Amino acid sequence: MSTEAGSLSEFDRSGAAGLERSGAAGFDRSGAATARCGPEVVAPEGVEAQTCVMARGDTVWARVYYRNTTGEEVRSVLTLMGPGGRTVELHCAPAAHDEPGICETPGVPSSGAPGSATAIAEFVGAGPVEEAPLLLRAGSERAPAAGG
Repeated sequence: MSTEAGSLSEFDRSGAAGLERSGAAGFDRSGAATARCGPEVVAPEGVEAQTCVMARGDTVWARVYYRNTTGEEVRSVLTLMGPGGRTVELHCAPAAHDEPGICETPGVPSSGAPGSATAIAEFVGAGPVEEAPLLLRAGSERAPAAGG
């Protein structure tokens, strides 16, 4: 796979159409979905991903866009972290093929300041959990600092 043809940047993000994916799109409460995404990350082992915190109204969720070109099954955990140590975790099973995919947590009521949630996706290889190698970790943009 070339780095241009079939890259995640060309992936149909229909749920995020028109959103600013590369940085901190503001979270608005008007009903329009917004996203705060981290960079697209590519592992030498063949996994690539981009993780976002999505928001619509008073609801937030985590979403990861991924591609697994390893030729093997991998495991993934997507975690949405909110203020006060609140987390939502979802185990995803990226298929062993070159097709792009999406995994997202359920939406939860937001608490705290708008944009205070962050998300991270971790992809690990096959084998026993305690021995599985970490292939890739991709995170959303950090929540903006208070007052800035």
